[in-house]
Amino acid sequence: MTRLSHTFACGNLTLAGTLDTAPGRTGLLIVTGGNEIRSGAFGGQAALAARIAAAGFPVFRFDRRGIGDSEGENRGFRHSAKDLSAAIDAFRGMVPHMTRVVAFGNCDAASALMLAKGAGLDGLVLSNPWTIEQDEGGAADDTPPPAAVRARYLEKLKNPREVMRLLGGGVNLGKLARGVIHALRPPPPPSSLAQDMAAGLAEFGGPALILLATADRTAQVFEAAWDKTDPRIRRCEGAGHAYVEPAHMAWLEAQLLEGLRS
Repeated sequence: MTRLSHTFACGNLTLAGTLDTAPGRTGLLIVTGGNEIRSGAFGGQAALAARIAAAGFPVFRFDRRGIGDSEGENRGFRHSAKDLSAAIDAFRGMVPHMTRVVAFGNCDAASALMLAKGAGLDGLVLSNPWTIEQDEGGAADDTPPPAAVRARYLEKLKNPREVMRLLGGGVNLGKLARGVIHALRPPPPPSSLAQDMAAGLAEFGGPALILLATADRTAQVFEAAWDKTDPRIRRCEGAGHAYVEPAHMAWLEAQLLEGLRS
């Protein structure tokens, strides 16, 4: 495996990418979420790319416009379809023996892939998709959905130490009451963003996996707005947003390899 830095065009702008070479005919395109650069938080995506390439699959990561080493204005994930298209073309051009490209996106990168209707890719691995609308001031309402609050309380009731805290007066009863009221509310209707994502994914004809880290609020909000019986959903119990624990990262890699081999 060799790691190579590249630049490629997106319109009249130059974007930066990194290729991890491998002999496989199926490649993985890693799409960054939020405003992360292509190495990922604490180099997590760079390390992930190396492991996937070592398993035989070429991997390409890139900085979208206005992020990291790429030129242009950062207009957010809703306006990244051109970046995706340019990156896919660049990846295919750099690895001519490759016949299939599967994309992996976490958080709003997953949302971007869904909004782009799969962007002409051959497969999708969508992790913790972002469905939280922002208000006009740019603030997001990330209050946990009622189902997530109920699950948290049930988990606490299974813990004898938490029960003893409650019986011993170590719990703020006012806060507890507000939490119980919130937990009993019906689920909110899907956001317009979630509806647009569902419509986009419905137009994608290839295989897709939806990965949810159960301890992640973004995943909890997504699941509250999605069909829980969707057979494409797979849950990593106790995992956080970035799958930082070794067991959770191993689970994520196994899902990616399955998506690449399918």
